[in-house]
Amino acid sequence: MKELVKVIAVSLVDHPEEVTVTEKETDNALILELHVSPEDMGKVIGKQGRIARAMRTVVKAAASREDKKVIVDIAQ
Repeated sequence: MKELVKVIAVSLVDHPEEVTVTEKETDNALILELHVSPEDMGKVIGKQGRIARAMRTVVKAAASREDKKVIVDIAQ
């Protein structure tokens, strides 16, 4: 899941070298924190959050095959 989020984010931003994804596992979910350059935040979130919502939908679909709950958090 971590690599999937990173591949999607790198394809969207102008500064791909600043994209990092950290993984935190809790009892009931896997939390993926996406960190991008401040200049690229708008590109990752999109108008009215459409790109962020689409990214979360793709990750959720991939996680459903493994029967896990995955949360994608976009942080600065």
